[in-house]
Amino acid sequence: MLNIEEKLKKLPDKPGVYIMKNENDRIIYVGKAINLKNRVRQYFQTSAAKSPKVQAMVENIKDFEYIITANELEALILECNLIKKHKPRYNVMLRDDKHYPYIKVTLNESYPRVLKVREIKKDGAKYYGPYTDTKAVNQIIKLISRIFPIRSCSKNIEKIAGKERPCLNAHINQCIAPCTGKVSKEEYDKLVDSVILFLEGKQQELISELEKKMQKHAENLEFEKAAELRDQIEAVKKINEKQVIISSKLEDQDVIAYAEAGELVCVQAFFV
Repeated sequence: MLNIEEKLKKLPDKPGVYIMKNENDRIIYVGKAINLKNRVRQYFQTSAAKSPKVQAMVENIKDFEYIITANELEALILECNLIKKHKPRYNVMLRDDKHYPYIKVTLNESYPRVLKVREIKKDGAKYYGPYTDTKAVNQIIKLISRIFPIRSCSKNIEKIAGKERPCLNAHINQCIAPCTGKVSKEEYDKLVDSVILFLEGKQQELISELEKKMQKHAENLEFEKAAELRDQIEAVKKINEKQVIISSKLEDQDVIAYAEAGELVCVQAFFV
């Protein structure tokens, strides 16, 4: 087995996730990096200023592994999943630290939204995270609004349905405008179900469900709705194709991470 110094020399200039282990081969920390070489090497530089927590962690590191990802966003999701699965000692403060954002699906509302929040509440909503990168969370929410046009406003839809005109988001196809009263609750809920499948990493299941719905609309001669679903399917497929992960172990493996705690869920499957 290579020692740490030899491994540091072989680190790639690519985004990914790094996994720190102690002398018992137990995972003690998981982190993500835009550049694995630069980030991981920082831990072992004697000249680098470190907080007491980081210094204590470094003193316990006896080995590390890394997983290369296609981009920073993919690294973020994988980091979240691995932290939930292994609960590393030096990541434990993450959940309680309000500095880190979550993605919230407001299932406690009649017409749910997708929001970025800083804390978890027992309110019937679903939470995904925590994520260490606020920018990436914003990108995920923006991507969801582009593929699955659920509302972003805080209006009471049940009170104003049929009394409102479509907003700008509706005109740019980023909201199906339930406020107009022309969208059924059932139709909106199906869209939210798709968002949840997407956030839980169940892309294949999502694609299958969307294809069934598209076929049904086509059979009913509802070609506009069928075309909307076709576009959603193509968008999800493109995202699926971009998911490429390379492990430092250089072996074939499937990585499946799942964690659930009350209303908090974090799931993702990566096939390598």
